[in-house]
Amino acid sequence: MIKFFRQSYAIQYVVIALMAIALWIPAFVSGKLTMGLGEPVTPIFNLVDRLLDFSPFVQHIFAFVLLVFETLLFNAIMVKNQIVGKVSTMGAFVFVLLMSMTETQTNFYPFALSVFFILLVISNLFDSYLMPNAEMNLLKAGAYLALASMCYFPSIVLMFWVMIVLPIAKKGSLRLQLIPIVGFLFVYFFYFVGVFLFGDFPSMWLGYKEYLSVLHFSVGGFNLKTIILLSLLLIATVFLFFGGNNSGFEKTIAVRIKISMTTIMVFFGVLLLFVTGNVLMNGLIFIVLSILISYAFSYMGNTGWANMFLTLFLLMVFANHYYFRFL
Repeated sequence: MIKFFRQSYAIQYVVIALMAIALWIPAFVSGKLTMGLGEPVTPIFNLVDRLLDFSPFVQHIFAFVLLVFETLLFNAIMVKNQIVGKVSTMGAFVFVLLMSMTETQTNFYPFALSVFFILLVISNLFDSYLMPNAEMNLLKAGAYLALASMCYFPSIVLMFWVMIVLPIAKKGSLRLQLIPIVGFLFVYFFYFVGVFLFGDFPSMWLGYKEYLSVLHFSVGGFNLKTIILLSLLLIATVFLFFGGNNSGFEKTIAVRIKISMTTIMVFFGVLLLFVTGNVLMNGLIFIVLSILISYAFSYMGNTGWANMFLTLFLLMVFANHYYFRFL
Protein backbone atom coordinates (compact mmCIF):
# COMPACT_ATOMS: atom_id res chain seq x y z
CA MET A 1 0.00 0.00 0.00
CA ILE A 2 2.80 2.42 0.89
CA LYS A 3 4.63 1.75 -2.39
CA PHE A 4 1.35 2.34 -4.25
CA PHE A 5 1.08 5.92 -2.92
CA ARG A 6 4.74 6.65 -3.63
CA GLN A 7 3.62 7.03 -7.24
CA SER A 8 1.57 9.74 -8.92
CA TYR A 9 -0.86 8.45 -11.53
CA ALA A 10 -4.56 9.05 -12.02
CA ILE A 11 -5.43 5.87 -10.11
CA GLN A 12 -3.78 7.16 -6.92
CA TYR A 13 -5.85 10.34 -7.00
CA VAL A 14 -9.01 8.32 -7.68
CA VAL A 15 -8.33 6.10 -4.65
CA ILE A 16 -7.64 9.12 -2.42
CA ALA A 17 -10.81 10.85 -3.64
CA LEU A 18 -12.89 7.72 -2.98
CA MET A 19 -11.36 7.39 0.49
CA ALA A 20 -12.16 11.03 1.28
CA ILE A 21 -15.76 10.64 0.10
CA ALA A 22 -16.16 7.42 2.13
CA LEU A 23 -14.87 9.14 5.26
CA TRP A 24 -17.25 12.08 4.79
CA ILE A 25 -20.44 10.17 3.86
CA PRO A 26 -21.54 9.73 7.52
CA ALA A 27 -21.27 13.50 8.03
CA PHE A 28 -23.37 14.21 4.93
CA VAL A 29 -25.98 11.65 5.99
CA SER A 30 -26.25 12.81 9.61
CA GLY A 31 -26.35 16.52 8.73
CA LYS A 32 -25.09 17.32 12.23
CA LEU A 33 -22.59 20.11 12.77
CA THR A 34 -20.11 20.11 15.61
CA MET A 35 -19.03 23.72 15.76
CA GLY A 36 -15.84 24.93 17.35
CA LEU A 37 -14.68 28.32 18.57
CA GLY A 38 -17.05 30.91 17.14
CA GLU A 39 -15.48 33.96 18.77
CA PRO A 40 -15.26 37.73 18.11
CA VAL A 41 -11.56 37.16 17.42
CA THR A 42 -12.27 34.93 14.40
CA PRO A 43 -13.71 37.43 11.88
CA ILE A 44 -12.88 35.44 8.72
CA PHE A 45 -14.44 32.25 10.07
CA ASN A 46 -17.48 34.19 11.34
CA LEU A 47 -17.98 35.79 7.92
CA VAL A 48 -17.82 32.46 6.05
CA ASP A 49 -20.00 30.79 8.68
CA ARG A 50 -22.70 33.47 8.30
CA LEU A 51 -22.67 33.04 4.52
CA LEU A 52 -23.19 29.28 4.83
CA ASP A 53 -25.39 28.93 7.92
CA PHE A 54 -28.60 28.69 5.87
CA SER A 55 -27.87 25.00 5.21
CA PRO A 56 -25.86 22.40 7.17
CA PHE A 57 -25.52 20.42 3.94
CA VAL A 58 -23.91 23.38 2.17
CA GLN A 59 -21.53 23.81 5.12
CA HIS A 60 -20.52 20.17 4.82
CA ILE A 61 -20.01 20.52 1.07
CA PHE A 62 -17.87 23.63 1.61
CA ALA A 63 -15.84 21.88 4.33
CA PHE A 64 -15.26 18.88 2.06
CA VAL A 65 -14.20 21.01 -0.92
CA LEU A 66 -11.92 22.97 1.41
CA LEU A 67 -10.32 19.70 2.58
CA VAL A 68 -9.75 18.61 -1.03
CA PHE A 69 -8.10 21.93 -1.87
CA GLU A 70 -5.93 21.82 1.26
CA THR A 71 -4.97 18.22 0.46
CA LEU A 72 -3.71 19.18 -2.99
CA LEU A 73 -1.83 22.13 -1.50
CA PHE A 74 -0.30 19.94 1.20
CA ASN A 75 0.88 17.34 -1.31
CA ALA A 76 2.32 20.06 -3.57
CA ILE A 77 4.30 21.50 -0.63
CA MET A 78 5.60 18.03 0.31
CA VAL A 79 6.71 17.28 -3.27
CA LYS A 80 8.24 20.73 -3.81
CA ASN A 81 10.32 20.40 -0.65
CA GLN A 82 11.29 16.75 -1.37
CA ILE A 83 9.72 15.55 1.87
CA VAL A 84 8.02 12.97 -0.35
CA GLY A 85 9.19 11.74 -3.76
CA LYS A 86 9.00 13.89 -6.88
CA VAL A 87 6.11 11.79 -8.21
CA SER A 88 4.16 10.88 -5.08
CA THR A 89 0.67 11.18 -3.64
CA MET A 90 1.81 10.03 -0.21
CA GLY A 91 1.27 13.46 1.33
CA ALA A 92 -2.29 13.68 0.02
CA PHE A 93 -3.14 10.19 1.26
CA VAL A 94 -1.81 10.75 4.80
CA PHE A 95 -3.30 14.26 5.07
CA VAL A 96 -6.81 13.15 4.08
CA LEU A 97 -6.63 10.24 6.49
CA LEU A 98 -5.47 12.22 9.53
CA MET A 99 -7.67 15.27 8.88
CA SER A 100 -10.80 13.10 8.45
CA MET A 101 -10.13 10.18 10.78
CA THR A 102 -13.06 10.99 13.11
CA GLU A 103 -16.60 12.14 12.47
CA THR A 104 -15.89 15.20 14.62
CA GLN A 105 -13.33 16.37 12.07
CA THR A 106 -15.70 15.98 9.10
CA ASN A 107 -17.36 19.30 9.85
CA PHE A 108 -16.86 22.99 9.23
CA TYR A 109 -15.03 24.51 12.21
CA PRO A 110 -12.48 27.33 12.70
CA PHE A 111 -9.30 25.29 12.56
CA ALA A 112 -10.38 23.58 9.33
CA LEU A 113 -10.51 27.01 7.67
CA SER A 114 -7.20 28.14 9.15
CA VAL A 115 -5.37 25.08 7.79
CA PHE A 116 -5.10 26.70 4.34
CA PHE A 117 -3.22 29.71 5.74
CA ILE A 118 -1.10 27.58 8.11
CA LEU A 119 0.06 25.49 5.14
CA LEU A 120 1.08 28.70 3.36
CA VAL A 121 3.04 29.77 6.47
CA ILE A 122 4.87 26.44 6.48
CA SER A 123 5.51 26.64 2.72
CA ASN A 124 7.01 30.12 2.93
CA LEU A 125 9.21 29.16 5.89
CA PHE A 126 10.45 26.06 4.05
CA ASP A 127 11.14 28.11 0.92
CA SER A 128 13.15 30.67 2.88
CA TYR A 129 15.87 28.12 3.65
CA LEU A 130 19.12 29.27 2.01
CA MET A 131 17.29 31.84 -0.15
CA PRO A 132 19.59 34.81 -0.74
CA ASN A 133 16.69 37.24 -0.32
CA ALA A 134 13.99 35.69 1.84
CA GLU A 135 12.42 38.94 3.06
CA MET A 136 9.26 38.60 0.95
CA ASN A 137 8.74 34.98 2.04
CA LEU A 138 9.06 35.96 5.69
CA LEU A 139 6.70 38.91 5.23
CA LYS A 140 4.11 36.63 3.58
CA ALA A 141 4.54 34.04 6.35
CA GLY A 142 3.64 36.68 8.96
CA ALA A 143 0.68 37.90 6.90
CA TYR A 144 -0.66 34.37 6.37
CA LEU A 145 -0.30 33.67 10.09
CA ALA A 146 -2.43 36.74 10.84
CA LEU A 147 -5.11 35.44 8.45
CA ALA A 148 -4.91 32.00 10.08
CA SER A 149 -5.47 33.59 13.51
CA MET A 150 -8.55 35.36 12.13
CA CYS A 151 -9.98 31.91 11.43
CA TYR A 152 -8.66 30.13 14.53
CA PHE A 153 -7.14 32.56 17.01
CA PRO A 154 -4.91 30.11 18.99
CA SER A 155 -2.84 29.56 15.83
CA ILE A 156 -1.20 32.87 16.76
CA VAL A 157 1.23 30.84 18.91
CA LEU A 158 2.91 29.76 15.68
CA MET A 159 4.64 33.14 15.67
CA PHE A 160 6.89 31.67 18.38
CA TRP A 161 7.56 28.68 16.12
CA VAL A 162 8.55 31.05 13.32
CA MET A 163 10.99 32.87 15.61
CA ILE A 164 12.54 29.59 16.79
CA VAL A 165 13.02 27.99 13.36
CA LEU A 166 14.37 31.03 11.52
CA PRO A 167 17.93 30.43 12.83
CA ILE A 168 17.60 26.78 11.75
CA ALA A 169 16.71 28.06 8.27
CA LYS A 170 19.80 30.31 8.49
CA LYS A 171 17.63 33.43 8.80
CA GLY A 172 18.32 34.30 12.42
CA SER A 173 19.39 37.95 12.26
CA LEU A 174 17.35 40.50 14.23
CA ARG A 175 16.21 42.23 11.04
CA LEU A 176 14.88 39.00 9.51
CA GLN A 177 13.29 37.99 12.83
CA LEU A 178 11.25 41.19 12.78
CA ILE A 179 9.93 40.79 9.22
CA PRO A 180 7.27 38.11 10.01
CA ILE A 181 6.08 40.25 12.92
CA VAL A 182 5.75 43.23 10.57
CA GLY A 183 3.74 41.11 8.12
CA PHE A 184 1.49 39.93 10.94
CA LEU A 185 0.89 43.44 12.29
CA PHE A 186 0.39 44.80 8.76
CA VAL A 187 -2.69 42.59 8.26
CA TYR A 188 -4.16 43.40 11.66
CA PHE A 189 -3.55 47.11 11.14
CA PHE A 190 -5.66 47.14 7.98
CA TYR A 191 -8.33 45.00 9.66
CA PHE A 192 -8.60 47.37 12.64
CA VAL A 193 -8.63 50.44 10.34
CA GLY A 194 -11.35 48.84 8.22
CA VAL A 195 -13.52 48.10 11.25
CA PHE A 196 -12.86 51.59 12.64
CA LEU A 197 -14.00 53.23 9.39
CA PHE A 198 -16.84 50.94 8.34
CA GLY A 199 -17.78 48.74 11.30
CA ASP A 200 -18.45 48.67 15.02
CA PHE A 201 -14.97 49.27 16.43
CA PRO A 202 -15.97 49.50 20.13
CA SER A 203 -17.74 46.11 19.98
CA MET A 204 -14.82 44.53 18.15
CA TRP A 205 -12.33 45.94 20.64
CA LEU A 206 -14.45 44.75 23.56
CA GLY A 207 -14.63 41.27 22.01
CA TYR A 208 -10.85 41.04 21.78
CA LYS A 209 -10.46 42.41 25.30
CA GLU A 210 -12.89 39.89 26.79
CA TYR A 211 -11.37 36.98 24.88
CA LEU A 212 -7.82 37.82 25.92
CA SER A 213 -8.82 38.33 29.57
CA VAL A 214 -9.79 34.65 29.93
CA LEU A 215 -7.40 31.69 30.09
CA HIS A 216 -8.41 29.42 27.22
CA PHE A 217 -6.19 26.46 28.10
CA SER A 218 -7.45 23.48 30.09
CA VAL A 219 -7.54 19.68 30.10
CA GLY A 220 -11.33 19.67 29.77
CA GLY A 221 -11.25 18.64 26.11
CA PHE A 222 -9.52 15.33 26.84
CA ASN A 223 -11.23 12.05 27.54
CA LEU A 224 -10.02 8.45 27.54
CA LYS A 225 -10.87 7.96 23.84
CA THR A 226 -8.97 11.00 22.61
CA ILE A 227 -6.00 10.20 24.85
CA ILE A 228 -5.80 6.67 23.42
CA LEU A 229 -6.11 7.95 19.84
CA LEU A 230 -3.47 10.66 20.24
CA SER A 231 -1.11 8.34 22.12
CA LEU A 232 -1.44 5.73 19.37
CA LEU A 233 -0.69 8.32 16.68
CA LEU A 234 2.27 9.87 18.49
CA ILE A 235 3.89 6.54 19.36
CA ALA A 236 3.37 5.20 15.84
CA THR A 237 4.82 8.39 14.34
CA VAL A 238 7.97 8.05 16.46
CA PHE A 239 8.56 4.48 15.25
CA LEU A 240 7.71 5.33 11.63
CA PHE A 241 9.87 8.45 11.72
CA PHE A 242 12.96 6.62 12.94
CA GLY A 243 12.28 3.86 10.43
CA GLY A 244 12.30 6.39 7.59
CA ASN A 245 15.19 8.42 9.03
CA ASN A 246 17.47 5.40 9.37
CA SER A 247 16.75 3.96 5.93
CA GLY A 248 19.27 3.75 3.12
CA PHE A 249 17.53 6.46 1.09
CA GLU A 250 19.68 9.55 0.62
CA LYS A 251 18.19 12.71 2.15
CA THR A 252 19.57 16.12 1.32
CA ILE A 253 20.58 18.59 3.99
CA ALA A 254 17.63 20.77 2.94
CA VAL A 255 15.18 17.93 3.63
CA ARG A 256 16.75 17.26 7.02
CA ILE A 257 16.57 20.95 7.93
CA LYS A 258 12.88 21.14 7.02
CA ILE A 259 12.10 17.99 8.99
CA SER A 260 13.92 19.53 11.97
CA MET A 261 11.74 22.63 11.61
CA THR A 262 8.67 20.36 11.57
CA THR A 263 9.65 18.38 14.66
CA ILE A 264 9.87 21.63 16.62
CA MET A 265 6.28 22.32 15.61
CA VAL A 266 5.22 19.14 17.46
CA PHE A 267 5.48 21.11 20.72
CA PHE A 268 3.05 23.75 19.46
CA GLY A 269 0.72 21.09 18.07
CA VAL A 270 0.56 19.44 21.48
CA LEU A 271 0.13 22.84 23.17
CA LEU A 272 -2.95 23.65 21.07
CA LEU A 273 -4.57 20.38 22.14
CA PHE A 274 -5.09 22.06 25.51
CA VAL A 275 -7.14 24.92 24.06
CA THR A 276 -10.65 24.87 25.52
CA GLY A 277 -13.00 22.69 23.48
CA ASN A 278 -12.78 19.39 21.62
CA VAL A 279 -9.10 18.50 21.13
CA LEU A 280 -9.87 17.09 17.68
CA MET A 281 -10.84 20.60 16.58
CA ASN A 282 -7.51 22.04 17.72
CA GLY A 283 -5.74 19.97 15.11
CA LEU A 284 -2.33 21.50 14.42
CA ILE A 285 -0.82 18.26 15.66
CA PHE A 286 -2.46 16.42 12.74
CA ILE A 287 -0.75 18.69 10.20
CA VAL A 288 2.60 18.07 11.89
CA LEU A 289 2.07 14.31 12.04
CA SER A 290 0.96 14.30 8.40
CA ILE A 291 4.32 15.81 7.41
CA LEU A 292 6.36 13.41 9.55
CA ILE A 293 4.39 10.29 8.54
CA SER A 294 4.48 11.24 4.85
CA TYR A 295 8.25 11.65 5.14
CA ALA A 296 8.64 8.32 6.95
CA PHE A 297 6.48 6.39 4.46
CA SER A 298 8.38 7.92 1.54
CA TYR A 299 11.88 7.07 2.75
CA MET A 300 11.60 3.79 4.66
CA GLY A 301 13.05 0.74 2.95
CA ASN A 302 11.29 -2.18 4.62
CA THR A 303 7.59 -1.32 4.50
CA GLY A 304 6.18 -4.64 5.74
CA TRP A 305 5.42 -3.71 9.35
CA ALA A 306 4.46 -0.15 8.35
CA ASN A 307 1.92 -1.53 5.86
CA MET A 308 0.48 -3.71 8.62
CA PHE A 309 0.09 -0.69 10.92
CA LEU A 310 -1.46 1.38 8.13
CA THR A 311 -3.96 -1.35 7.25
CA LEU A 312 -5.02 -1.76 10.88
CA PHE A 313 -5.28 2.01 11.31
CA LEU A 314 -7.45 2.33 8.18
CA LEU A 315 -9.75 -0.42 9.45
CA MET A 316 -10.01 1.32 12.83
CA VAL A 317 -10.82 4.68 11.20
CA PHE A 318 -13.56 3.28 8.97
CA ALA A 319 -14.98 1.20 11.83
CA ASN A 320 -15.21 4.37 13.91
CA HIS A 321 -16.99 6.25 11.11
CA TYR A 322 -19.50 3.53 10.24
CA TYR A 323 -19.95 1.40 13.34
CA PHE A 324 -18.55 2.55 16.69
CA ARG A 325 -18.65 6.34 16.21
CA PHE A 326 -16.59 6.91 19.34
CA LEU A 327 -15.16 10.25 18.16
